Amino acid sequence: MLTKLDKEQFRGTIFRHLDGIATATTAHSLNQAGVLEYLLSNEKSSIENLSKMFNANEGYLNVGLRVLSSQGWLNMYINNTDNTVHYETNPKSEKAFKLVSIYADAVNLLNYSVKFPKQGIGPDAFNALDKVFIKYEQNFGLSTVKKNTIEYQILKHIEGVIAAPIIVLLGLNGFFHKYFMEASFRAEEFHKEPESFKKILDFFSLLGWFSKKKATYQFTDKGLFFAKRASAYGVTISYLPTFMKLDDLIFGNPLVLKTESPDEKEKHVDREMNVWGSGGAHATYFKIIDGIIIELFNKPIEDQPKGILDMGCGNGAFIQHVFDVIEFKTLRGKMLDEHPLFLVGADFNQAALKVTRANLIKADIWAKVIWGNIGRPDILAKDLKEDYNINLKDLLNVRTFLDHNRIWETPKQIIKSVSDSTGAYSYQGERISNNLVESSLLEHLQKWKPYVERFGLLIIELHTIDPELTANNLGKTAATAYDATHGYSDQFILEVDVFNKIATKAGLHPDPNYFTTFPNNELATVSVNLLKGH
Repeated sequence: MLTKLDKEQFRGTIFRHLDGIATATTAHSLNQAGVLEYLLSNEKSSIENLSKMFNANEGYLNVGLRVLSSQGWLNMYINNTDNTVHYETNPKSEKAFKLVSIYADAVNLLNYSVKFPKQGIGPDAFNALDKVFIKYEQNFGLSTVKKNTIEYQILKHIEGVIAAPIIVLLGLNGFFHKYFMEASFRAEEFHKEPESFKKILDFFSLLGWFSKKKATYQFTDKGLFFAKRASAYGVTISYLPTFMKLDDLIFGNPLVLKTESPDEKEKHVDREMNVWGSGGAHATYFKIIDGIIIELFNKPIEDQPKGILDMGCGNGAFIQHVFDVIEFKTLRGKMLDEHPLFLVGADFNQAALKVTRANLIKADIWAKVIWGNIGRPDILAKDLKEDYNINLKDLLNVRTFLDHNRIWETPKQIIKSVSDSTGAYSYQGERISNNLVESSLLEHLQKWKPYVERFGLLIIELHTIDPELTANNLGKTAATAYDATHGYSDQFILEVDVFNKIATKAGLHPDPNYFTTFPNNELATVSVNLLKGH
C-alpha cells in the first residue's frame, strides 16, 4: 500500500521525466552548437549577441535557454521595458554543462522512439534500447548519484527520455489493461519478440515497477501508480517530432515543421497521442466546468444561454460530455422539448469537423458543426446567423486550452504598461517581445467581448510560471515541459495573473466564484475561468 509520501515522490518522478524530454534534447542541441561552452567562458550574454554569434533563430534560442534556466542551470534576466534578455551562468552551470554530453545516447535513442506510434519497437530499436539499458544500469558513468544533486537530476532526465516513449506506447496499445495489471504475465503474452521485450520489462523492474519470478512479471504498487498515469506522459511525448528537429528550429530552418494548409497533417505533434494524453488530465478540470454549467442551466429559463458553442471542438467529445451534463443534471435537461439546446462545434481543421460530425451522429446528439477561426469571431457570428439563425451572443462560449494556440497576429496597438511576464515567445523563429504578446492577447479578447458579455466565456487555459520558481520546485511542476513544447511550436502561454490582468483590460472580468487554478498555489499552470463583461 502506497503512503502519501510515496505518491508525492512518484508524482515528482513523473515531473522530472517530463523535464528530461525537454531538457535533454534542448541541452544536447545547444551543447553540440557550442552555446554552452561559450556561456561558460563568457559568464553572461544577451540573447541578441548569442543569436548573432551562432547564427541562431533568436526566438527558439531564447526558448531553449529559458528551459535551462527553469532547471536552475542559468539565470535569466528579462527587461520588458527595453525588450532585452540576458542569460548568466550560476554556481550550477559548470557542472551541469560538463555533464550534458551524457545525454547523447538517450537523445539519439529518440530517433527510434519518435517512430514507435507507427512502427512499434523493431529489432533496430531493441538493439539501441539494449545499449542504453546497460549504460543506465551503470548510472551512465556517474560515480555518485545522491538525491537533489545535478547528477541525480540528469539521471532522472535520462530515465524519462528512455522510459516515457515506451510508457506511452504501452499505454496506447493496452498493456496497462486491468488483466495485465492484476495478474502475473510472461513477455510472450504481449510481444512477438519476447526475448527483446523481456529487456524492457527488466528495465522497468530495475525502476521498481515489476517484481520478477523466473520468467513471470507482476506489477508492484509503484508500477501500478505509474501505469495508471501513463497518459500523463502523452502530451509531452506527442511533441517528439518537434524535439527531434531542434537543431533546425534553433540553428537552421525555423519553418521546417510548418504545414502548408490547416488541413495538412501536423508535422510538429502527434495529435492523436496528444488528445489521448490530455484526456486524463482534462477529467479533473471538467469537474469544475460541470459545476459551472449545472449552475448556469439551473437558472430560470429566461436567464439561461440558448446553447453552447465549443470553439476548437476537436473530436466532439466535450460537446457530448456537456450535453450529458445538461440533460441529466440540470433543470434545462427536463425541458429540452420546449426549450431545445443549441449545440455548436467549431474548428479550424476540416478533418476535426468530420470526426466531430461522425461522433455526434453516432451519439445521437443534434449539433451544428461548422468551420471557425478563434481569431475571427465576427465571421463565426455571421455564419451562425445566416446559416442557422443562431446568435453567437445567445450562447455560452466554451473552449479548452485553445486561446494560447491561436494563429499569431501582430497587434495594431501596443499596451502602454510594461509586461509582467517572464515568458519566452517566438513566431517562426523570431523572438516576440512580451509586451507584444500581451497586446495581442488583449486585442484577441476584445474581439470576443461583444459576443460573450451576457453569458460569459468559459475557458480552461494553460500558463507558464517564472523560471526561477520552476527551478526552485523541481519535481513539483511540469512547467519546463510546457514551456518547451509550446515555445518551440509558436504558442503563447502567459502567467495566470498576467492572463487575468489582460482579460480585465479587455472588459472580461474573471468571476471569483468560479475561478480555479491547478495546483492551487504559486505553481499554477492551469486555470478555469468564467470571463464576464459588466
